[in-house]
Amino acid sequence: MSAAHLVKRFFGSVVPVGPTKKNELWAAELLLPEQRKLWFRMSRVDRRHAVGVARRVERALGHEATPPVLAAALLHDVGKLDSGLGTYGRVVATLAGAVGGRDMATQWSKATGFTRRVGLYLRHAELGGNLLDLAGSDPLTSAWAREHHNSEDTWTVPPRIAQALKAADDD
Repeated sequence: MSAAHLVKRFFGSVVPVGPTKKNELWAAELLLPEQRKLWFRMSRVDRRHAVGVARRVERALGHEATPPVLAAALLHDVGKLDSGLGTYGRVVATLAGAVGGRDMATQWSKATGFTRRVGLYLRHAELGGNLLDLAGSDPLTSAWAREHHNSEDTWTVPPRIAQALKAADDD
């Protein structure tokens, strides 16, 4: 993920505005009931970001943007729920991951307090995939949550779909 993308996300997060009512309803209609529960637990800012990703995926893929693909776009960051971190905590976690390495995430997530929350945040892809499995999600939806920070050569999601999801998230 580029520094420019992270800066853009930071400034977009400072204003705690959610998606429009129209986009909120559109997203909720696409999701399974258990996914919808996760969706509404996400912060307004995260839901706004996710709707933007899903709308870009929809434009890029057209008829290939099936409900599981759009759910993958909407819920790819759902694992961030477990950390309970706000914008500034996420900045610290991202920097800690860059300095300490993401390999430290598992160890940190076994700690207590803020260190644990940083570890959980850095593991959000894995944790999100697990949450989506428990919600009865399509395997593609869960896989993308797990893989969206991985290198392209490790993706199990079909390449055209994964590339559209990645490009939409990195916009």
